[in-house]
Amino acid sequence: MLAIIPVRHGVAPVGSDETVCEARGNVLLVGTDTATAATSLAHVATRIWLVESSPTAHVIATAIAQVGLTADSLILPASPDGRDLAPQLAHHLRRTLFAGSIAVTTDKVSVARQGGLAIADFTPVTPFVATLQIGIRGIDTHADEPVITTVEVSSLSAPSRTSSVSSVAVLPPDASTMDLSEAPRIVSGGAGLDSDQRFRQLQSVSTALDASMGVTRVITDRGWAEHERQIGTTGVIVQPDLYISFGVSGAVQHTSGLGQPEHIISVNTDAHCPMMQMSDLAIVADANAVLDELAQLLGVNVKEGAS
Repeated sequence: MLAIIPVRHGVAPVGSDETVCEARGNVLLVGTDTATAATSLAHVATRIWLVESSPTAHVIATAIAQVGLTADSLILPASPDGRDLAPQLAHHLRRTLFAGSIAVTTDKVSVARQGGLAIADFTPVTPFVATLQIGIRGIDTHADEPVITTVEVSSLSAPSRTSSVSSVAVLPPDASTMDLSEAPRIVSGGAGLDSDQRFRQLQSVSTALDASMGVTRVITDRGWAEHERQIGTTGVIVQPDLYISFGVSGAVQHTSGLGQPEHIISVNTDAHCPMMQMSDLAIVADANAVLDELAQLLGVNVKEGAS
């Protein structure tokens, strides 16, 4: 098996290390500044191929043919770029796609169904393309340096037909709408916030801080936020640099989806709840009152939750 990792300016997406481990350490990095990304994955990779080119299905197919890996099944992380690229790659190679898998081997693929309530097992008999769910597998590290090979882009042949799609520019992400799994800063709210209006306010505060809004499962169950904003084992696995929580107690289903944030700030009336215990800065106060004060400092309309 071979991991395919799309790289943006030297940064591999969240879940890349798990994907490389699932592919037994074999990885093709394609994108910009792949050498830097290779350094960040050296602890899990045994063999790395670098392709300094736009991560398109044609480029990847040509690269794996050039290095003699056409019979390998391909695994991509279920990151935004991975989810976009996988179906294009499967179509280009005329292979079966297994989206949202939780375990992949050469002869068995397990895929989560019904929001994780059921698991479907498949036994493919030909090479396939799969995306691997983030935050489920874990990683296996090793001390040996990986073997790194550069695939020259100049030797890649041109596509046989002209595509009707061209890339004009890549814009920076909007923190208020970007995928939570790739958000560097997250402001999260839990059951300690007292109404659905608070989450409109929280969204505006998050936007003012150039951060993404996250919530706990109880909030999505109440219908106060969309499921795509839910952090945890039954929601989105995240890995932010900064995580700020308002009224989040820290149930294990939530904290197990947090990854390892560099900095955690929590506001809660319970000084001994799990979320406060794992924080770098724990503020013992009413989360609603603190959110009001922060909104005023940022110039966000407290009543309407809009700036």
